[in-house]
Amino acid sequence: MATNWGSLLQDEQQLEELARQAVDRALAEGVLLRTSQEPTSSEVVSYAPFTLFPSLVPSALLEQAYAVQMDFNLLVDAVSQNAAFLEQTLSSTIKQDDFTARLFDIHKQVLKEGIAQSVFLGLNRSDYMFQRSTDGSPALKQIEINTISASFGGLASRTPAVHRHVLSVLSKTKEAGKILSNNPSKGLALGIAKAWELYGSTNAVVLLIAQEKERNIFDQRAIENELLARNIHVIRRTFEDISEKGSLDQDRRLFVDGQEIAVVYFRDGYMPRQYSLQNWEARLLLERSCAAKCPDIATQLAGTKKVQQELSRPGMLEMLLPGQPEAVARLRATFAGLYSLDMGEEGDQAIAKALAAPSRFVLKPQREGGGNNLYGEEMVQALKQLKNSEERASYILMEKIEPEPFENCLLRPGSPAQVVQCISELGIFGVYVRQEKTLVMNKHVGHLLRTKAIEHADGGVAAGVAVLDNPYPV
Repeated sequence: MATNWGSLLQDEQQLEELARQAVDRALAEGVLLRTSQEPTSSEVVSYAPFTLFPSLVPSALLEQAYAVQMDFNLLVDAVSQNAAFLEQTLSSTIKQDDFTARLFDIHKQVLKEGIAQSVFLGLNRSDYMFQRSTDGSPALKQIEINTISASFGGLASRTPAVHRHVLSVLSKTKEAGKILSNNPSKGLALGIAKAWELYGSTNAVVLLIAQEKERNIFDQRAIENELLARNIHVIRRTFEDISEKGSLDQDRRLFVDGQEIAVVYFRDGYMPRQYSLQNWEARLLLERSCAAKCPDIATQLAGTKKVQQELSRPGMLEMLLPGQPEAVARLRATFAGLYSLDMGEEGDQAIAKALAAPSRFVLKPQREGGGNNLYGEEMVQALKQLKNSEERASYILMEKIEPEPFENCLLRPGSPAQVVQCISELGIFGVYVRQEKTLVMNKHVGHLLRTKAIEHADGGVAAGVAVLDNPYPV
């Protein structure tokens, strides 16, 4: 895919002027982050990094990603309800990975006591790259699905106006009109609002579990503001606050500071370092309650890399989505090669494959938040160390997606605008709500395009590697 903006990227003077205009527009639109120096305060803020131009995305792949999102919603929901599948799939992982094991312990405790919640809410984001095929045509391949704290729905709602502005400044009004409107925060809020309504108590509020130091607060506020417009109030609390002020009554209704909670929306709790012993206890308290959790513990487990790898096995999708061959075909078309590293012949073969052709694979631990995957020489060293160790079961091996690089100009606070070779990752936001066994909402609600320089193998916007972007459909 050749870039439309080729000649524009050569003119340094024009780029600088455009960059100034774009940054001012981004600030005016609310494309904001708190600074790394002051992550707890909004006194001084900066713009979130973004591309100067929208990046070209084949319309067919964008449509394919949207078309399969409701299938992914159904699949995640099915996995979360299948305790036997989760137990079997994660059995070797939980012996080696303490974080997954602790999540699984809570899952088991909740099942044993009996699940109190009757309303289930899923807000996820399925991420893809465009694999270069041998004939040069790009194919949509899933990188992962994020089932907890899927972020940037708020800021992604604000960036189309910035790219339209840049193209309008260049008198490219026709091109500006091709930038898709996008408002994931509205759709995500719609899901939360539905779960709140089904909970059935007008005095109850939504509890957002926040990090103490949250640079990405404006992304979250976008969703809070959408809820407030519907007269649904949100309170922000940390895990520490919950362990001090959270309680369950005899019906396992959750109260925090005396307020009843209808929905718990996690924007924390997806990495090991986010949990102290006290935080684990708070998480268990929340899970035991009858509030709708987004996600509940089973849905967080459904988003692990190990589950992703097992879903790619022949027959698994058919077992989880019986009588839905079209959905199965759409899902399977997006799967890249995924390999188990469990002890035994299958895992041995996968390791041998990766050691023979390291550039074709990536080693993934059961972690979220970016910056955890191993590539190239680092992967080779890790595999050699893990080869004869049970610890290898805490990783999966994945075929490396190789997109076609393109040029764009990346804008970051404190750095000069630079034109670099880039690759993009497309995320589609999905929302579903289930009451007992009945699905009452299943939809896609928008997209997120993130772009990074090709030398950065791993990590997203929050990890400081990728920048916000918009698809320019071609």
